[in-house]
Amino acid sequence: MMNRRTVMVAATLAAAIFTAPVHAQDKSIVVSSTTSTQDSGLFGYLLPLFKQKTGIEVKVVAQGTGQALDTGRRGDADVVFVHAKSAEEKFLAEGEGVKRYPVMYNDFVLIGPNSDPAGIKGTKDIARALQMIKDKQAPFISRGDRSGTHIAELALWNKDAGIDIEKDKGSWYKSIGQGMGAALNTASASNAYVLSDRGTWISFKNKGDLVIAVEGDKRLFNQYGVILVNPAKHPNVKRDFGQQFIDWLVSPEGQKTIANYMINGEQLFYPNASDPGA
Repeated sequence: MMNRRTVMVAATLAAAIFTAPVHAQDKSIVVSSTTSTQDSGLFGYLLPLFKQKTGIEVKVVAQGTGQALDTGRRGDADVVFVHAKSAEEKFLAEGEGVKRYPVMYNDFVLIGPNSDPAGIKGTKDIARALQMIKDKQAPFISRGDRSGTHIAELALWNKDAGIDIEKDKGSWYKSIGQGMGAALNTASASNAYVLSDRGTWISFKNKGDLVIAVEGDKRLFNQYGVILVNPAKHPNVKRDFGQQFIDWLVSPEGQKTIANYMINGEQLFYPNASDPGA
């Protein structure tokens, strides 16, 4: 027959056995992020290094930026890591996020078939290139998913090229409502033009006959930011772990790690956390 002390020891051991895995599982966060950070392979490179340093597991929900911010609005993520500054600032203004930190940048590139039916290859004027695509009704694939890339594409059509794409689009303009990889696959299959972030393009394996048609225009700049979802609005947010992830990304170590990520010797992202205006 067990005495009281034995029972207490057994109960303590049982509690330790059952609670230890719970604590281990709790050391994780959900990051809602744009598809480009996932599709480019950046997270596959960064996150194991972050976990090795901190023990925190990062679970990524890869979506277009608009959807990623909506996931944050529902409190279903601890951190959002996206690339549409105007949408990020709106998120903050709504009280959904605590603070926006610039992390890194790269650029967008206009991809097209090597045959170049619009005759734009080599130009550095993205507005002129889009006008030529419209004039020649060359096939164009739009993500159409409220992603950062889609938001940038619409701004290039409407603001820079002066084309009301919703009004002026025809059968040549196809909106697919899918991510960057799917958009590139569709462009490859249909010999169409498509706007892509450079990181996903570099890592994309099914290039087929696609090449970079337009690059180098300053209007193709692509900035990424990271925000802790507001725990005052969403009490389930893991503030400490989420902030630890953000602090690491913008630290000298995190910034160096981002810069070191390359494919075939080509750098995909350029850290700029030290630029307060980014």
